[in-house]
Amino acid sequence: MAKPVFKSVLIKVSGEMLAGEMGQGVDNAVLARFAEEIHGVQKLGVMTSVIIGGGNIFRGLAGAAQGMDRASADYMGMLATMINALALQDALERRGCYTRVMSAITMNEVAEPYIRRRATRHLEKGRVVVFAAGTGNPYFTTDTEAALRAAEIHADVILKATKVDGVYDKDPHQHADAVRFDELTYLDVLSRNLRVMDATAISLCMDNSLPIIVFDLSVHGNIERVVCGEPIGNRVHRA
Repeated sequence: MAKPVFKSVLIKVSGEMLAGEMGQGVDNAVLARFAEEIHGVQKLGVMTSVIIGGGNIFRGLAGAAQGMDRASADYMGMLATMINALALQDALERRGCYTRVMSAITMNEVAEPYIRRRATRHLEKGRVVVFAAGTGNPYFTTDTEAALRAAEIHADVILKATKVDGVYDKDPHQHADAVRFDELTYLDVLSRNLRVMDATAISLCMDNSLPIIVFDLSVHGNIERVVCGEPIGNRVHRA
């Protein structure tokens, strides 16, 4: 069995990934496969945390673009991430994987409040921790949440799960001439305006020397391959 090269990882996945071919909502088959892969990483002894966006249910920016108050729209988006977090928790626990959902907004009936030391303790005990409700503040994305939480819990890396096998200069699904990068620095991502994560998240990662690996989640087993050091996807790091 391959051995992991990271002790602690934070997996960031967009809500749209959970929608699968449906385009919205939660595709149970996609959710089940994702949960199985996370459980596989957890069984390797890796401290595993997860953040899922809410775009499959509601996206704050889209609501604001249609005339909603931006803060209200963002809070709705945070609630959408909680729905996805609870769905993932259920899928993981049905596989015997102890899981805790921690929310940046107080929702005591369904999740624990986010407390950094408590989150760290859960991870040390071998539980998967799913962070939900963003940073608890409007105008910040789940990308920023991922960079912030990863820095707080001293994760070794952010694993950015996408629908493509790395970072391209433009969307390869829409442009046949899209060029894939081999390696990237944080400054490359910022200066080229590449859509790896938003600028605030990239800056946080750069300030904390926190690497990001961008990889294709649709290939079965890729999470474990990345955790075990296989050269999959792209790594964003310092020069």
